[in-house]
Amino acid sequence: MLGLESNEDEDALHSVKFIEDVPMIMIVEIGRTEMEVQEILNLKKGNLVVFEKIVGEPMCIVVGDRLMARGEIVVVNERYGVRISEVTRPEEKIGERRE
Repeated sequence: MLGLESNEDEDALHSVKFIEDVPMIMIVEIGRTEMEVQEILNLKKGNLVVFEKIVGEPMCIVVGDRLMARGEIVVVNERYGVRISEVTRPEEKIGERRE
């Protein structure tokens, strides 16, 4: 069985190597809120939309529709960035909290 596991590991590594230079979109979600269609249609410049996340709460980092990590927003040379605070389990979904 050891030989079989070794081959499976090598196959998995080869599969990852095959795609590791494929570009993907990373999204950092600052919050969500629920609004009625009429409220959305009535939005105007200067309106304020308040999200459910609390200041200081980790942001969700999504790659390819999967929650990959959580982190905090930072500013570096006048640009936004995110400092990774937690890497999530592959099966974890957005909205779940890890204890």
